[in-house]
Amino acid sequence: MRNFTIMAGVCALAVAGTVQAAKPVQLGTPAQVKRLMDCRAIAAADQRLACFDREATAMDAAIASRNLVFVDKEKARAAGRSLFGFSIPNFGGLFGGGEDEITQIESTVKSTGHNADGGWVITLADGSVWSQTDDWPGLDPRPGKKVIVKRAALGSFRLSIPGENGIKVKRIG
Repeated sequence: MRNFTIMAGVCALAVAGTVQAAKPVQLGTPAQVKRLMDCRAIAAADQRLACFDREATAMDAAIASRNLVFVDKEKARAAGRSLFGFSIPNFGGLFGGGEDEITQIESTVKSTGHNADGGWVITLADGSVWSQTDDWPGLDPRPGKKVIVKRAALGSFRLSIPGENGIKVKRIG
């Protein structure tokens, strides 16, 4: 009973630490962009133009020094898709979140092999490599077959071939 109490306390601390660490990053509008947009409020045309020139020059310098980086939504989704399955920080929703969160990918099997436990190692056409973590034997992942990898419970992933049972997997490459 004592071991159970200690273990429950350790688990509670681990969960509390995870909740603490999971606070979202506050993105907001970068100061350089805000200052540029604030120039629109200046009524006098010559002062407004001077403000735009000054702030555009400062923004150009920030971009050149890589202190300010722009990423369009499509590139962010492509990056999020290429990282699907890896345990990465949220980066304030840069790679999705909410309605844009990637919950599954679809691809085809490029090649297969076996891991040290005898489970499947499956390389997909997109270059991602997935290793089986359960002992379900009933999967036939021949090259060229369509597969779907979905987020599952407790941060796990499930790879399935339409019409067949799926297996639990983790991304290894």
